[in-house]
Amino acid sequence: MFKFDFNDKKYKNIHFIGIGGISMSGIAKLLLKKGYSISGSDRNTSKEIQILEQNGAKIFIGQKKENIENPDLIVYTDAILPDNEELIKAKSIGVPCVTRGQFLGALMRNYTHSIAISGSHGKSTTTSMISKILINSPFDPSILIGGNLDEIDGNVLCGNEDYLVTEACEFKANILHYYPSMAIILNIDEDHLDFYKNLDHIVDTFIGYMKNLDENSKAIINIDDPNCLPLLEHIKGKTITFGINNENATYNITNISFDKVGHPCFDIENEKFGKHHFCLNIIGRHNIYNAAAAIIATYETGIDVEYIKNAISKYKNLHRRMEVYGVIGNGKKATILTDYGHHPREIKSCLSSIAEHKEGRLVCIFQPHTYSRTKALLNDFAKCFDDCDEVIVTEIYAAREKFDPTIHSIDLVEKLNKNGVNAIYLKTFEEARDYIFETFKDKDTIITTGCGNPHELARMIVEDYK
Repeated sequence: MFKFDFNDKKYKNIHFIGIGGISMSGIAKLLLKKGYSISGSDRNTSKEIQILEQNGAKIFIGQKKENIENPDLIVYTDAILPDNEELIKAKSIGVPCVTRGQFLGALMRNYTHSIAISGSHGKSTTTSMISKILINSPFDPSILIGGNLDEIDGNVLCGNEDYLVTEACEFKANILHYYPSMAIILNIDEDHLDFYKNLDHIVDTFIGYMKNLDENSKAIINIDDPNCLPLLEHIKGKTITFGINNENATYNITNISFDKVGHPCFDIENEKFGKHHFCLNIIGRHNIYNAAAAIIATYETGIDVEYIKNAISKYKNLHRRMEVYGVIGNGKKATILTDYGHHPREIKSCLSSIAEHKEGRLVCIFQPHTYSRTKALLNDFAKCFDDCDEVIVTEIYAAREKFDPTIHSIDLVEKLNKNGVNAIYLKTFEEARDYIFETFKDKDTIITTGCGNPHELARMIVEDYK
C-alpha cells in the first residue's frame, strides 16, 4: 500500500501527468499550499493550469519524456495510457509512480477525519453542500471538489489536518484505495462501462469499498436506491441510512413541497435529531437527496442543526450545475444555462426539474461524453430527453478514448426522432450556436449539457449574440 505522510519530506518534488483535470489540479493546489514543489503536464492549457502556474507550479504543455527532470514521485490520471512518454521515462529511472486514486487514498490518511462522498450522481453537489456548511463552522476543513465553488474561489481549500472533505469516484475502482472515517453513498448506477463489466461489477466494487471501513467509521447510505442495499451487510462501523418516506431509514425525509420556481422544502426526522424543516435555494427533486446527505453528514460530524439549516438555505449551485450563463435576445428573450449532466439519469433529472417550471420551450444541446458511454447507454440516452421541445446533439467528446467508428451522435439523433423527440445533429459548437441564433423563441430555456466542454458553447451563445 502506497503511503504519503505530510511529516515525511520523502516526496518533496511531485510531478503530475494530466495535471489540468479538476481533481488532479485540486490535489496539486493543496500540495503547493503545503509547501511541496509541483510540476505537471497536460495536452492543452486551461484556466486551472494558469492558476497552478500563478501559484508556482512548473507546467509543460505536451507530454514528452524531457519533462521528467528530478521528481521524487509521479502522480498520473486514469486517462494516461501505458505508452505515455513521461510515464515510461519515470519508470525507467526508478521514480515511484501512482495513480490519482492511489495518491488520494494515501492523502486522506493525513487527516484525523476524512469525509468521502461517492455515488454515480451528485458527488460534486453534495461535497460542495458539506463544504458550504463546514467552511464557517468551528472546523477549518480541507476541501477537494470536482467543480468550482464561489465560497472557496475554486475547487480546493487548504485548512488544517483535522477534516478533509473530498469526492470519491468509483471510476476504475479507485474507491478501493480509500479508507475514510465517513463514507457517503448517494446512489449506484450503470456507468463507466468501459471499465466495469456490468452493474453487478460496480456494486461488488462498492461492497469492497465498504469492507475498507473500520469499526470507528460511519457509512451514510441512501436506501431508496436498491443497488445500495447489498452494501449494508458489509459495514463494520456505524451504518446510517436515509430515504424519502422510508420508515426503515435512520433519517426519514418527509413533507416535500416546491415553490413556484421549483425550490424544494422538506422535513428530516430522526429520534436523536428530532424533526427539522429545510428549504433549498436550488431546484430539482434529486437535490433533496444530495442535501439530506449533506445535512446528515454534518450533523453526525457535530454541527448544530440550526447552523446547518441556515447554511443549506444559502447554498447555490456549483458552476456548471444548472448554471445560468445569461440571457440573449432583443424583444424576444431566451435564457442560457449549462449543466454537467452526462449520464441519462442525471440528464433526465435536470431536464424534468426545468420543464416543471418553464414558461416557453426547453431546448437542450447535448455533447455526448466518450464513445463507450454513448454506445453502452444509447437506448437510455434516447429516453432521457422527453421533456425537451428540441434536442441538438453535437460531436461525441472522446476524452480519454480513441475514435470508435461503430458509434456516432447521429445514432442517438435517429433513436430520439424514432421516439418522437425533435432532434438534430450539428457537429460543431459554431453550428449549434448559429442555429440557436436563427431559431430561438421568446421565453425559451436553452441548456447545454455534458462533462466535456459544453459550458464553452453556452459562453459562446451569450458572448457572441449581437
